[in-house]
Formats: sequence, C-alpha cells, structure tokens
Amino acid sequence: MLQIFVNAKYDFVGKRRWFYAASGGLVLLSLIWIFFVGGLNYGIDFTGGALVQVRYDKPASVDLVRRGLDDIKLGNAVIQQFGDVQEYLIRLAQGGEKPDQLSKQVQGALEKAASAKVEIRRVEFVGPQVGRDLQLQALYAVLAGMGGILLYVAFRFHFRDGVISVAAIAHDVMVTLGALSITQREMSLPVLAALLTIVGYSINDTIVVFDRIRESRGKGLRKGQSLAELVNAAMNQTLSRTLLTSFTTFISALVLLIFGGEVLRDFAFALVIGVVTGTYSSIAAASLVMDWETWSRARGRARGNVPAKAKA
Repeated sequence: MLQIFVNAKYDFVGKRRWFYAASGGLVLLSLIWIFFVGGLNYGIDFTGGALVQVRYDKPASVDLVRRGLDDIKLGNAVIQQFGDVQEYLIRLAQGGEKPDQLSKQVQGALEKAASAKVEIRRVEFVGPQVGRDLQLQALYAVLAGMGGILLYVAFRFHFRDGVISVAAIAHDVMVTLGALSITQREMSLPVLAALLTIVGYSINDTIVVFDRIRESRGKGLRKGQSLAELVNAAMNQTLSRTLLTSFTTFISALVLLIFGGEVLRDFAFALVIGVVTGTYSSIAAASLVMDWETWSRARGRARGNVPAKAKA
C-alpha cells in the first residue's frame, strides 16, 4: 500500500480541542443559518409546483424573464439563471395547468416580451402532497441510515463507539446542509442522495480508525504508554489510508462540480463539503473515544468502583 506519511507522529489528541471547537463552531453556524437566516432552498421535489427550463436564442436578463411572466400573471415565480445568460429555470408555486398548456403559455409570453425565440427544454410538475411526503421520506432515510450504523458499530465495537460515530455523521450532514443554506443551493433528490453517500463515506473512515484502536488495545498497552498515545498512534498509522481515500474522492467530486454541468453541480458541491468534513470528523471521533473512556474511568474511581475493561 502506498504510504505518504511514513512513521508519522502527529499529536492529534493533543490538538483535539481545536477539532472540537472547529466542529462545534461549524455546526452552530449551520444551525443558525438554516433556522434563522437563509433556511434551506427546497426544490420542487420537496415543495410541489412546476419547474420550467427555458433557453433564449440570445442573452436575456432576469428582469426580461420576469416581465414576460408578469403578462400571464406569473410574476411571483422564482427565476434562476441556469448556466449562461441564455438559459433560466422558472419555479412556479402553482402547477394546475397541463404541461403542454403551461409550456405554450410561458413560451408565448417570454417570446413576446423579449422579441426572441424561446425553447422550452423541460417542464416538471410535483403535487404539494407529494412534496411533503418526500420531505418526510428524506428525513426517515437519513435517520434510518444513522440508526443502522449505530446498531452495527455498537455490535461490532462498543455502544460508546456507535454513539460517537452517529454524532460524527450528524456533524457531517449538518455542516453540509449549512453550506447548502449559506450558498442557497437547491435541496433536491440528487442532493439527498449526496447526503446519504456522505453518511456511508463518513462512517467508513471512522470505522477504520476504530478498528486500529481496537487492534492496538488487543495487544495491550506497552510499558509506559498511555491511552492517549495509543489513540494517537492508531490515527497516525491510518493517516495515509485516510488521506489517500479522501483525496481521490475529493478530486472526483471536484471534477463533477467544475465540469459536470448545472444538473450535477449541487450534488457535487454537497459531496465536496461532505468529504472534507468526514475526513476531519474521523479524527475528532477517535479523540472522543479516548475522552469518553477517561471520563468513565474517573467516574468509576469517584464512586469507588473498578471499571470493567472497555472495548475499543
């Protein structure tokens, strides 16, 4: 296996409070932005309504698109540039018309306002009830994924490790949602797929570190070696594998973000953020294992009990 960090001896445990502070700050910022500032920009998959993608044969402005929609009483639509200044996405809260009728109505109004040819590239309808159902199903999907991971890690390692793993995953998902909210990128079904991918990717890194900690614990602490040194050694030993895996995934997602076109851009953006947060949250998760066990031992001594040997 390729090693880019041979005999690495970085003091991750000693710097763990910086990781905790950075993670806590990002989660707090994400929560504030989602609930009090920008919110999530739900796509029509989750809100219901109609989506119309149009392309002009010459550059057009948002104001020009709005002027055309005003003529047919659709001026309250959300208009978003899609790629260049000739193509736009129009989101309508109501979608009662049939697709053919809506297409002709919008096309005629836009061509009249701009004195240009307009091509209707896509028309989609989603009912409001379907949108609400999809929001609930998205939440259930993420929660089910986390619950399954908690059970697996608790069975494979320790209940403590399962709780920490789920906390790390929740951190990665929340920071990614915060980034989507801050940039006002659309929360759509492809982005939901990216979030579920992040859930699986994040736990993969964390389990590799946990497995190395357990393997080292099984051999016993060397003379004079502390638990912090053992955890540090485990993270350094898996560092090359973690960074190489993360870097290749990051590059793939970045290429999609830059060259994948507008349809894949939000999906790729979520993956890029999730890969970065998933990498450093694995380090924080391993440090939390050590802090949890240290706290449990101290609590046991305070009660006058001898704590049972903890699993890793």
